[in-house]
Amino acid sequence: MISLDFNFNILTRDLSHYLENQVKVGLFGSGVGLSLVLGFSAAYTCYYLLSVAKKPQLISGGKKFCQFLREQCPVVSETYYPTFWCWESRIQTLLRPFVTAKPGVVYRNELIKAADGGQISLDWFDNDDSFSHPDPATRPTVLLLPGLTGTSRESYILHMVQQSRDLGYRCVVFNNRGVSGEMLLTPRTYCAANTEDLETVIDHIQRAHEAAPIMAAGVSMGGMMLANYLGRKGRETCLKGVVVFSAGWDVFECTASLEKPLDRFLFNSYLTSCLQASVHRHRPVLEKCYDIDHVMKARTIREFDERFTSIMFGYPTNDDYYHDASPVHRLKSVQVPMLCLNAADDVFSPSHAIPVEAVKQNPNLALLITCHGGHIGFLEGLWPRQSTYMDRVFKQFAKAVIEQGSRLTDLS
Repeated sequence: MISLDFNFNILTRDLSHYLENQVKVGLFGSGVGLSLVLGFSAAYTCYYLLSVAKKPQLISGGKKFCQFLREQCPVVSETYYPTFWCWESRIQTLLRPFVTAKPGVVYRNELIKAADGGQISLDWFDNDDSFSHPDPATRPTVLLLPGLTGTSRESYILHMVQQSRDLGYRCVVFNNRGVSGEMLLTPRTYCAANTEDLETVIDHIQRAHEAAPIMAAGVSMGGMMLANYLGRKGRETCLKGVVVFSAGWDVFECTASLEKPLDRFLFNSYLTSCLQASVHRHRPVLEKCYDIDHVMKARTIREFDERFTSIMFGYPTNDDYYHDASPVHRLKSVQVPMLCLNAADDVFSPSHAIPVEAVKQNPNLALLITCHGGHIGFLEGLWPRQSTYMDRVFKQFAKAVIEQGSRLTDLS
């Protein structure tokens, strides 16, 4: 035993002496430096392949819809390889707007009237150069709904327009009231629970192109609004199919997650300031009905909703608004094929609040859950400039709904 201890001490002393001399030479210019780098790279690669890159979980309320997705949308069965240097949830969420390109898109803007006298801004991409659908009367239309403070100029919207253009489809982006530069004519904006403006927009699109099939895609709050709309309308809608990205299914759980210290610092405060900036732009109209000074002192989204949103839409309490805005309560009534993509690490929509059991009870629903991806992130590739996993899901599902939609008429 003494001999063993002696040999161990000598070995430790000699190794320490060797490392000290090698570090003086320079880490990357030495054998041990190269070994450390290679060892770390190998360990990181093993961790990435074993714990990060995984196939998404596909959950559906019926075998027919699940089989349709596996056949027509192979992306749902493929391993998702997040960008290896930024796979963590918050990093994906924060970097996506900066690293993804913004394709050049020229819109045709249209302002339509709402029932209360307000106006709604629509940005059309007509795709008149479509080779596969040259007749504008029958050219398929894709309705796009941005997130909480988003417009038609968000990178994720522009990418979906680009994907639709490649397929030969027409796009129209529904900008929520007051966010895209248009004047607010009445003291009313928008919320996830109220779908009146969305119904007006869908009716307008259908009247403008009666012979063209229509499908829709919603992102974050746009997805929540779309899901709430489908839950209210049942089969009384012209939409052939819907895809929803990074939706918050239970608003109580979403706000609680965003109020954790780090997420409040990174996301909540910023989004609250964006909402307040929109209110400030339209202050002359809004201050006639609401205490704008009180609204501008809100520090979180919950406080903003308590002081503004829930009051605007006539809810007795903010809890009443949050319950009504949560799509999880209406999923059982959805009668249109709807694919929902969520990341399990999305701090905006925590994994424990993803409605797995509710989806299993409705054959018209399918849920695709990736282990990573963050909130509207889903970055992939070495340098994710041109396309994301979300873009591929959108393109394949849109094509499947438009071209194979007859197979989705009865999913029960």
